[in-house]
Formats: sequence, C-alpha cells, structure tokens
Amino acid sequence: MEKRETFSSRLGFVLISAGCAIGLGNVWRFPYITGKYGGAAFVLLYLLFLVILGLPVMVMELAVGRGSQRSIALSFQRLEPEGSKWHWYSYVGFAGNYLLMMFYTVIAGWLLYYFVEMLRGSFSGLDAEGVAGVFGSLLSQPVTMTVYMTIVIVIGMLVCAQGLRNGVERVNKVMMLCLLALMVVLAVNSVLLEGAGEGLRFYLQPNFRNLVYDGEGRFILGETVFAAMGQAFFTLSLGIGAIAIFGSYIGKEHRLAGEALRIGVLDTCVAFVAGLIIFPACSAFGVSTGEGPALVFVTLPNIFNAMPMGRLWGGAFFLFLSFAALSTVIAVFENIISFTMDRWGLDRKKAVLINLVGIFLLSMPCVLGSNLWSGFTVLGMDVSGIEDFLVSQNILPLGSLVYLLFCTSKKGWGWDRFLAEANTGDGLAFPKAVRFYVSYILPLIVLFIFVMGYWNQFGPS
Repeated sequence: MEKRETFSSRLGFVLISAGCAIGLGNVWRFPYITGKYGGAAFVLLYLLFLVILGLPVMVMELAVGRGSQRSIALSFQRLEPEGSKWHWYSYVGFAGNYLLMMFYTVIAGWLLYYFVEMLRGSFSGLDAEGVAGVFGSLLSQPVTMTVYMTIVIVIGMLVCAQGLRNGVERVNKVMMLCLLALMVVLAVNSVLLEGAGEGLRFYLQPNFRNLVYDGEGRFILGETVFAAMGQAFFTLSLGIGAIAIFGSYIGKEHRLAGEALRIGVLDTCVAFVAGLIIFPACSAFGVSTGEGPALVFVTLPNIFNAMPMGRLWGGAFFLFLSFAALSTVIAVFENIISFTMDRWGLDRKKAVLINLVGIFLLSMPCVLGSNLWSGFTVLGMDVSGIEDFLVSQNILPLGSLVYLLFCTSKKGWGWDRFLAEANTGDGLAFPKAVRFYVSYILPLIVLFIFVMGYWNQFGPS
C-alpha cells in the first residue's frame, strides 16, 4: 500500500484545517447576522453554541479521518462493522464538495475581479448606485466571470498538484499568515476612523435586551437562538469530509479535542476581526452593515471610496477576502482529489486533471445563472441559490448527523472506538461525561437545524 502523505508540522495542519473552515461566511455572514441579532450579546451566544455544537462534531470528523487514514471515499468502509451501509454516505459527501465548489469558485472569482478593479481605480468617484452598477455589470458578463472563475480553479488545482506538503501545506501557510496580517492592519485602520466609536460599542459591549427585542420592539429571541446555532454549526464546514481528510494526514501525537479547539479558535478570531473591520467602518460613514452580497460588493466599496487612500485599503480588503476564499477552495479541492485517488486508485496528477475539467464544467451553470439563464428558477431559487441550499441546508447538517451517529452508535464505529481514537496522544481529552449529550441531544439539535432551514426557506414569511 502506498504510504499516506502527512503534514510537515502541526502549524500546517491547524492553518489548513482552519483555512477550510474560514471563508466568506466569516466575513460577510457573521457581521450581518451579528448586526441584525444584537451585536456583542449575539457574539457571546454564538461562542456558546460553537463549543457545544460545532466542536464535538469536528472532533468526530477528525477521528474518523485519523482512524481510517483515508478520505471520505473509504473512511467509513475501513471503520464500519462488516455488512453495514455507512459507506453509502461517502458519495453524498463527495457530491457536497462538488456542489460547494460549483458556486464557491464563482464567488471567489468575483473577489479577484474586485481586487483588480479596486487597484485600477474603477470605483473612484462612484456613489452607491454607481458601485452597485459595477456589480450588476459583472453579473451580466459571462465571459468575464468565466475568466476569473477559471483563474480560481487553475490556482487551486496547481497548488494541489504539488502534493500535500509541497503544495497545499506550503501555499496555505503563507496565504493564511498573510490573511491574518492583512486583517489586523485593516482592523486597526477601521478602529481609528473618526466616528467608529458607536460601531465598536455595539460590537463589543453586550446588551442582552438586543437578543430578545429588535429595534422596533419585536420579540426575536427564537430567531436569535436559531441564527447563533446556525452560524456556529455551518462556519466549520462540517459534514462533507472536508475536515476528515486533514485528520487522515496527521499522526497520533495529540488528542483531537485540543486540535479541534485550535481550529475553532482561529476560525472565530477571523470572524471576530472581520467584525472589527466592518462595524467601525460602517459606523464612521453612517451606513448599514447590509445583507448578503450587497455588504461586500456594494456597501464596502462605497466606504473605501470615501476613505483617504481608499484604493489601497480597498485593494487590501479584497486581497484578504480572496485569500479567505482560496484557502477554502484549496482545502476542498484536496478533499475532492483525495477522494478520487482513494476510490479509483488514480495518481495525483490524473486526479487533478479530471477534477479540474469536472469543476470547470459544473461551475458554468452558476456563471450563466446570473445572466443567460437568469430566468431559470426552482421553488423560487436561481442556480446558485439551489446549489447553496442543497449544501448548506441539506448535506452539511445531514452529513454531520451521519458522523455523530457513526461515532456513537453500536451499529457504527461505536463510542468506545471513537473515544479511544480521539483521546490518543497528549493534550485536551474529549470528556466521557458528554456521551449522553452527543448520542441523543446533539443529534436532535442537528435535526432541528435541518428542519428550521426548510421552514425558513419555504415556510410563511
């Protein structure tokens, strides 16, 4: 059997695993829902749910990867009892990785485009309507979108083609360290802006009444709790084997609860510092934090326009966003390539070539969904909306449920085997006392998140 590749350092493992979790959700979704549901008080609630929801599932996914020493293609087969069917999920997880990249590579291409256009000064002198026009113009140009999407795919695949240590680990280390440095510089700049104080107070001083009532006095506690649970759950990219693959590349020197905690802390720090960039800047220029794509692609360019040296700060911001997106792209590409190698016995170069073509072709519907196919909808969702819904509201929660049940059920890998793997090595132990919670209560919470995702999408307004 071919020897399994491994990381050259623990830092590489933590940075790359965190890079998989760190993405656009940290940068525009986290500030938006924090602004909508209570500021600093919401952040505390989110951190609570991150610990009790996200981290246990991450430990289980890492344990399945390290215990099997394989990607999601073969990990369940290696660990499941003979005759069981847990391995059927491997194809669903693989589809989840592909679906994620089918729209994520397009969005990453938008960010590269904005980075280039910001440095060129294309936004100079434009008002909010003018900036929105730039974004609308981009969406109407399938050729431009295809070019930037292709650049993202080629960069990601070239990195993965170099192997785990020489490609994925080496490049992601540099990219993640640059990302963190850029964030600190941008946050300092935002905090020092005149008029930033109000945004900082909202973000850093908890007011727990904001969790219960919105600015119009409407009772929103149920919405707030679900929003915090959803963000804590989805921010770590759990359930599709994208974390398990990196567990398969590490040794037995350290317990997995400590490794999961480090990844979670780094992921949370990026989201938190993104808030330090966005809230003070929006406060200083008297604009709302916005919602969805408008925050990043319309509101923030308009703010940079009004700043001294705005072209420089805007360029740095979109470079940081591009690094965040590319770190996720490279990590998920590695999972896709490893699946192909494990399942069909291909070498890395062939796996890269096949998946490069596959992801390019399957990303085109998302490109065309903004222009030539804009009239195509299913249940009110356009192409990218359908892809996002399938991943975020279906495969991620159901996949996490599979990992939970697999690691706790006697008909799966089982609690004792999971705990032995998770607690091999030095460091923070996964506590035995939480067995009842992770076996019975946490699966119900995950099911609740799954059902509420459908309620929010299709239920009455």
